[in-house]
Amino acid sequence: MEDNEITEKIIGCAIKVHKALGPGLLESAYQSCLYYELVKSGLSVEKEKPLPLVYEEVKLDCGYRMDLVIEKRIVVEVKSMDALTDIHLAQVLTYLKLNNSRFGLLINCNVLKLKDGIKRVVNGY
Repeated sequence: MEDNEITEKIIGCAIKVHKALGPGLLESAYQSCLYYELVKSGLSVEKEKPLPLVYEEVKLDCGYRMDLVIEKRIVVEVKSMDALTDIHLAQVLTYLKLNNSRFGLLINCNVLKLKDGIKRVVNGY
């Protein structure tokens, strides 16, 4: 499956979850329900995937955890914030870089219409 097809499927599942739950819940609720929908749709999904951090000779085995990794290549970061900021975008870009991934989605569920809370992120390597 192509990256764009996977991304469309992810967004469709996220919209389904958001329509059912609405805004105002904790990130963990949206993340768990989105994980369920993605698995149900037939996608390979890793939840809370550890992301090691290596700096020169220092290795932190579990420096970070990515919310969701779809088909081993698309990183999804779920938020429930009043507004996304540049630091949220930087977080996803860093995850993409450390995971050697090209595409990611930053999804803020604390909005009235989910389409207003989705940002596609591209790692330019």
